[in-house]
Amino acid sequence: MNKLWLIIISFSAAFCAALKPAESSTTTSLNTGKFPAWESAQPGSLAVGRGGENAPSSANRIQPGAERLDLYLPLIKGKRVAVFANHTSTIGKDNIVDVLKKKGVTISVIFGPEHGFRGTADAGAKIGNYVDKQTGIPVVSLYGSKHRPSADDLKNVDVLLFDIQDVGTRFYTYISSLQEYMEAAIEHNKPLIILDRPNPNGFYVDGPVLDTAFRSFVGMQPVPVVYGMTIGEYAYMLAGEQWLQHKITATIHIPSSPERAAMQKRTAPTDPKAYSLTIIPCAHYTHNDKYVLPVKPSPNLPDIQSIYWYASTCYFEGTVLSEGRGTTKPFQLFGHPTLPSSLKSFTPRSMPGATKPKLMDQLCYGWDLSGTPAQVLDRVHNQVQIGYLLEAYRLFPNKDSFFLNKGNFFNKLVGNDELIRQMKGGVAEAEIRKSWEPALGRFKAIRKKYLIYTDFQ
Repeated sequence: MNKLWLIIISFSAAFCAALKPAESSTTTSLNTGKFPAWESAQPGSLAVGRGGENAPSSANRIQPGAERLDLYLPLIKGKRVAVFANHTSTIGKDNIVDVLKKKGVTISVIFGPEHGFRGTADAGAKIGNYVDKQTGIPVVSLYGSKHRPSADDLKNVDVLLFDIQDVGTRFYTYISSLQEYMEAAIEHNKPLIILDRPNPNGFYVDGPVLDTAFRSFVGMQPVPVVYGMTIGEYAYMLAGEQWLQHKITATIHIPSSPERAAMQKRTAPTDPKAYSLTIIPCAHYTHNDKYVLPVKPSPNLPDIQSIYWYASTCYFEGTVLSEGRGTTKPFQLFGHPTLPSSLKSFTPRSMPGATKPKLMDQLCYGWDLSGTPAQVLDRVHNQVQIGYLLEAYRLFPNKDSFFLNKGNFFNKLVGNDELIRQMKGGVAEAEIRKSWEPALGRFKAIRKKYLIYTDFQ
């Protein structure tokens, strides 16, 4: 007889207060154009993520799940813990691994995503296993040839913890790492705790929905490029929609939501091992917030402007054009030596995080989309802006060589091969956007079922 797979998503009574910020919220509208750099961001000045135990007290400051130690420390005290983390996994100014060690938590192993545990590796760079010099804890890379913890990796582990700051775009690989981590927890019968963090692009949904024929590590599920969910909500959806490798329907119980509590328990088609999933929610966050990250999430997303443009300009990684790596404005600058010289000029150089950028040391001509965060938000306009891609293709002199490797990686980033056909056929931007609408509508209906926080509409 088949067992039932039970996922319990745990929230404290304090979660009810976290669903909506108080009317006196200090979150500032981005229309002012006043934004701090990563280093100068201060709690309460915007929806900035800096805080922690020593942060100034603010009843309405957005608080990532990692900072809510009272909700998850009791679940890991006395246990041997595996932590999936990187440099964004902070509590105040300290890495979560350092904080937990000081509190007496036994950490057996650290798992690191793309860019590594300390977040300094180039995009796509293969990182081996090593011992972290600062903590003496072994670090196992889950990017490259290995995406999922093995039985040997977890032999001295009682509970898995996941704490990574995502940027809310499908091709940013941390949600793929999340899925693999969830699969490992199921396979090896380990409890999993996800510490949720705000989504800096969580205030809209747009872009082509992935065709599952184009699955890869830069896109594993049928979601749009901008999916408008936190990493905790995304995990909730993976479980609820049976999108994990184990095709199991889970009972998902959130006492504060009658709609979700009413979800019916169904018999799983396989005989899975039971494992528990706990999501520690953010406090005082909604999908209306424009959350500014306290640290850059990866070397080539150095500021909030790059994060905002990333969903619209990452496609240039699948072309011969520079996407701005090797400059101070990655994903805000893009171009090529053969484009008209009347356009913006720049030269990619070798630098930390982009040691061998595309078109290194070559003078390129293209576009500079940089500006204040408010200006960038206005230009992005809550949409994936493909007009720049279409114009670059129109102006490129040798269109047969515009896409790398016959468009294979470009199609993986887009999530289908329809856009490349539309571009080659000269289809107008409005028609391309219209072709996204049916799948977007279906996804939006699915998304609504798994939102933990107040939506933007």
